[in-house]
This record gives sequence, C-alpha cells and structure tokens, in this order.
Amino acid sequence: MDRQRLDKWLWHARVVKARTSAAALVEGGQVRVNGGRQKSPGHGIKVGDVITVALDHAIRVMKVEGFSERRGDATSARVLYTDLQHPPE
Repeated sequence: MDRQRLDKWLWHARVVKARTSAAALVEGGQVRVNGGRQKSPGHGIKVGDVITVALDHAIRVMKVEGFSERRGDATSARVLYTDLQHPPE
C-alpha cells in the first residue's frame, strides 16, 4: 500500500478515537498535510508526508512512516509515525 485516506490514517494512528471524528477534524480545517490545509477526509497521504493536527489545546506534528490495514493497539499505532515535536534523543 503506497497511499491511504487521511481520515483512516488518523484513526489507525490513534490520533482520534473514531474515524468519524477524524473526518470531522479534516472537514473542519484542523488538519494540514505538508503545510497545506486539507478539507477532504479522502485525501491520499503517502509515506514521508508531514501531518499537522490541531486538537483541543494542543498541536501534533507527525511524519507518516507507514500504513496499517487495521486499527491496532497503541504500540502498533506508534510505528505509523514519527513525532516531530518530541523527537527521540
């Protein structure tokens, strides 16, 4: 798989609890891909894209590292991205 829907990836990466919440975030203009605001939950993202998400009182910046066929636990979700705000030391 070389691309995945933005809302599906946000859900699989456990950024939100439900896919409908991911779609609402995107449609509400709260998600940027490579600096450009996205309004389509079906926008295709690829490995290497930088996703910026405005959540309640925080901003998350993540680099897409991979995709998943299913939503897994937090450990499996963690390998889908690199956190650019808190890089490993």
